[in-house]
Amino acid sequence: MSRILIIEDEVAIAELEKDYLELSDFEVMIESSGDVGLSRALKEEFDLIILDLMLPGTDGFEICRQVREIKNIPILMVSAKREDIDKIRGLGLGADDYITKPFSPSELVARVKAHLASYQRLVGTDTHRNEWVEIRGIKIDKTARRVYINGVEKSFTTKEFDLLCFLAQNPNRVFSKEELFREIWEMESVGDIATVTVHIKKIREKIEVDTANPQYIETIWGVGYRFKV
Repeated sequence: MSRILIIEDEVAIAELEKDYLELSDFEVMIESSGDVGLSRALKEEFDLIILDLMLPGTDGFEICRQVREIKNIPILMVSAKREDIDKIRGLGLGADDYITKPFSPSELVARVKAHLASYQRLVGTDTHRNEWVEIRGIKIDKTARRVYINGVEKSFTTKEFDLLCFLAQNPNRVFSKEELFREIWEMESVGDIATVTVHIKKIREKIEVDTANPQYIETIWGVGYRFKV
């Protein structure tokens, strides 16, 4: 089920949008404060955001800008402002659509479905068929090759992703650097095991709160590495 976040300070409008979307089998959350909405949008996983422009606290433009810096999910801006300059600014910040109030709830639902379908085609799969690995706050979408740390998407290079995914799928098992090199780089190490060390360091910087005291990828001195669960 796709999760949608509505950030809208007009309660009646937000509840109406929620009712129509839930009738179409979406899971919907509402936030009326720009600050709280931004925090949830950045920290949690949503498939689409419906974003009002004028909000108490952080406005819709700033929310769109910050979300777009780390996530590429569809963002639909909703506003009573009809000026082209606002539409241009919103779309320029990364919004996928701009709907002016008043609008038909059925039109909103149609646009939501269209953007979700387009996004799922873009990532190359229907999210319901994606294969996931989930361990203590880390969610790895193997199909779309995306990683979320406590709900926030992080960017990984190809080999970083492959190495993280391999370790996470084989928890509590110790692998030597030579074994990891053969598995991920598909060749004998021939003195290149430092490559594994560098990649582990980069992965830790993205998934660990304290890299000096890693909670996920543990170093087994003299042997190799282990992904703890």
